[in-house]
Amino acid sequence: MAQSQQRGQQRGVKPKHVPQRTCIACRKVAGKRSLLRIVRTEQGIEIDPTGKKAGRGAYLHPNQTCWQAILAGNRLGQALRTAVSPENRRLLQAFMATLPVHEAVDDEPTAEPLAVDMQ
Repeated sequence: MAQSQQRGQQRGVKPKHVPQRTCIACRKVAGKRSLLRIVRTEQGIEIDPTGKKAGRGAYLHPNQTCWQAILAGNRLGQALRTAVSPENRRLLQAFMATLPVHEAVDDEPTAEPLAVDMQ
């Protein structure tokens, strides 16, 4: 048993897979957990905070900029393959008012250029 543990340590631990999704408004790819899911159910369009509800879903950044873009046009209807009713649009606009105006932090880490000493 000690040998199997040593073999596992020699190979290294793989980093955990992070599911990636695309925001339907700005088309930026981000981690699934950093986006909000909107889902089409039999009752209509709902916000899915868990990301696990059954139904066709679309992902958005949790900021008003992306939400305004999808509510202004028909992107949400196209992504969910349904017509967005005026009642659903009002509910989504009310939820959008609770979100921050701009995206807090970009998902991509900023990397400083490495200084290499060539001497």
